[in-house]
Amino acid sequence: MERFDIAVVGSGFAGSLMAMIAKRIGLRVILLERSRHPRMAIGESSTPLSNLLLEELADRYELPAIRPLSKWGTWRKNYPDLACGLKRGFSFFHHSVGRAGPIVRENQLLVAASPQDAIADTHWYRADLDAYLVGEAHRSGVVYLDEIELSAAIESEHDLRLVGSRKGRAIEIPAQFVVDATGPRGYLHRALGLGQRDLQQMPANTALYSHFSGAERLENTSSVVLDESPPYPIDNAAVHHVFDGGWVWVLHFSNGVTSAGIAATSALAQELCLGEGELGWQRLLQRLPLLRDQFAHATPVQPFRHIPHLGFRASRITGERWALLPSAAGFVDPLLSTGFPLTLLGVMRLAEILERNWESPEFVNRLEEYAVRTDAELVATARLIGALYANFGNFPVFSALALLYFAAASYAETARRLMKPEFASSFLLHDQPNFGPHCARLLERARMVRGYADSETIIEEALRVIEPIDVAGLTNRARHGWYPVDAQDLLNAAHKVHASRDEVLQMLQCCGFNAFASSHA
Repeated sequence: MERFDIAVVGSGFAGSLMAMIAKRIGLRVILLERSRHPRMAIGESSTPLSNLLLEELADRYELPAIRPLSKWGTWRKNYPDLACGLKRGFSFFHHSVGRAGPIVRENQLLVAASPQDAIADTHWYRADLDAYLVGEAHRSGVVYLDEIELSAAIESEHDLRLVGSRKGRAIEIPAQFVVDATGPRGYLHRALGLGQRDLQQMPANTALYSHFSGAERLENTSSVVLDESPPYPIDNAAVHHVFDGGWVWVLHFSNGVTSAGIAATSALAQELCLGEGELGWQRLLQRLPLLRDQFAHATPVQPFRHIPHLGFRASRITGERWALLPSAAGFVDPLLSTGFPLTLLGVMRLAEILERNWESPEFVNRLEEYAVRTDAELVATARLIGALYANFGNFPVFSALALLYFAAASYAETARRLMKPEFASSFLLHDQPNFGPHCARLLERARMVRGYADSETIIEEALRVIEPIDVAGLTNRARHGWYPVDAQDLLNAAHKVHASRDEVLQMLQCCGFNAFASSHA
């Protein structure tokens, strides 16, 4: 077979995007897939930061068919037949297991991500989206082969040979460099025997999920008490139901399908026997009356998928002739939709290495830098998610810790939109001199909260840590757990992102806040 510059293994969204970018750079690219499209994948959500990264990649590498996917409005206008879901924010509802009754304001955390539908985030219905992206990759000139069963990877002086079979026939694909986009414990992890390291800040966790038809929307029930108009319709969001030992996600798509699943500690997973699939799901619903009612008439439209070991951290991320994308290098948990921005940051960094250092003496050194940054961001994510897991049963502390994520993400998005990426070069700002260390120490303490007084101390400290980077009004306790998108918050915080009032107004106008920007000009 022809020798390729780049072989990308795994044709999910990240693999297809990486393949298209490598092709645009001018490399000979092949994209390999084990199964066939369309295929089921877990429902996932974009965020403002991941949408911005997707925009940046589409613009830099001239991928006009990809850019509309960065916003709900442009997605629906350009691809009305490509299913997705409207995501205006993050909705969190705290449950006391077995207790009936509606969820009141003190057990709610609503964090808006956009002021209107047109520029909102999206839930990605991966069966449709991945198939579309593979088609785009193929149309761009990427060689695409599906139904490939790879069994080995053989390194030589000049290439890395991927050995396996396709439809019963032996196949060998030589490539100068291989990018693994097959997910945790994926192809190169197995073929090269890479091993794994502990995610020490995270408890062992398990996931069970499926897609459903007929799931009810919370806004059509009396399960949640809304004492005033919320920042956005509560179901037009990544909906999180949290309770001691785990959490459930619910994502609604435009085609009538709902993605839902549970991520839980190993102890709760064993108690519910989640490995039994639908029976485990039904046991969960009996413990949570709100969810039991919401899914009373829901029917699974896909088999339940059980992931017995969710967390993963590869012991090696790059070699001389290969690299794992962040999605293959490690995974923590779907909580907070951290997977997309982590992966897109990795795609951006690896694309830059291919563009600037391909066949240069610095190539391997740059790959090593990529590996260090990828692992550090995975560890920072695990530190945050681990502290949230430890406080599923303590919703005030959970909410305060979650705001650390929203503060860092909104600050990073703002800095990048202001063309000041140097102020937010890492995910969760973990290497920022002040916020990073303070946040790490707080999260370590928060994993061992004891009693009311300790909880209040953690909450106050979280707000102090957030304040210097808060551009979204997250430290305003008068909002009582509901945080709208208010452009005035950003204007008031212009100095925190080293910007002038006029710079912020111009950015707001570019982002769709035209009326606000005009009235304050």
